[in-house]
Amino acid sequence: MTDHHQPARGEPRVALVTCTALADLDEDDRLVLAPLSARGIIAEPVVWDDPGVDWAGYDLVVLRSPWDYMFRREEFVTWAGRVPRLVNPADVVRWNTDKRYLDELSAAGVPTVPTSWVLPGEPWQPPADRGEYVIKPVVSAGSQDTGRYDLADPRHRDLALAHLRRLGAAGRVAMVQPYLTAVDTAGETALLFLAGPDGLAFSHAIRKGPMLTGPDEGADGLYKPEEITARTADPAQRGVAAKTLAAVPGGTDRLLYARVDLIPGPDGTPVLVELELTEPSLFLGHADGAPERFADAIVTQLTRA
Repeated sequence: MTDHHQPARGEPRVALVTCTALADLDEDDRLVLAPLSARGIIAEPVVWDDPGVDWAGYDLVVLRSPWDYMFRREEFVTWAGRVPRLVNPADVVRWNTDKRYLDELSAAGVPTVPTSWVLPGEPWQPPADRGEYVIKPVVSAGSQDTGRYDLADPRHRDLALAHLRRLGAAGRVAMVQPYLTAVDTAGETALLFLAGPDGLAFSHAIRKGPMLTGPDEGADGLYKPEEITARTADPAQRGVAAKTLAAVPGGTDRLLYARVDLIPGPDGTPVLVELELTEPSLFLGHADGAPERFADAIVTQLTRA
């Protein structure tokens, strides 16, 4: 059991926020523990909905893997609003945990995957082009409850409608996007940014292999496995990432981290799939020095706090 009492020593205390299923943190997040200790920081994994936690007793509260909030988003964002010295901040959490933020970024000039939204109980007409489409809830992570549908196939159309009905029956807003086939060959590129003295700075990039092979038939809500390798971000990807971050409400100077997920669009230029500001995997184990850079970013935020 985690000891949430203030230690006698004067080292800064940092809570690394997680969920019950990952009470000892995700394997990748554990990589930052030794660098933080080397910097004189006491870091503790803490479950976000543990009622016994004194959040005010921490010098910084860092969101890492609270991945069970998807069906409890309002509870989660209300909790975030009560936690002092939370990073990323509560208003960012509220904005970023509903993927309808993509509309705002698109309106700001960020190239994004075209997206339509389906409210619970709202009728949906399959697109006329009958291509491949992705359906998922607007509050989700790890490709949970996400399916890929070839709408030229009558069975897939029926499964897509069933998927939307299933989400609607649970009171969840759905999003529908064209499937970008370049992900099958080029994969998805995630660019990771961490806090530095002058604001967010690029840290590293990774490639995620294709994950969606077909419809979601509601058998389970488990995370789908990811194929991760290191990648060098090219100038076009860096440019889209910079434009994306420039459009974040309230600016990025107060952020501890950001992850910008891109896929080549139909013409090969990168488009934004997701902007992860709440609880992204940072893939610290896929870049030399990344755990140390994350520890330094936490030190930067402690100084600001």
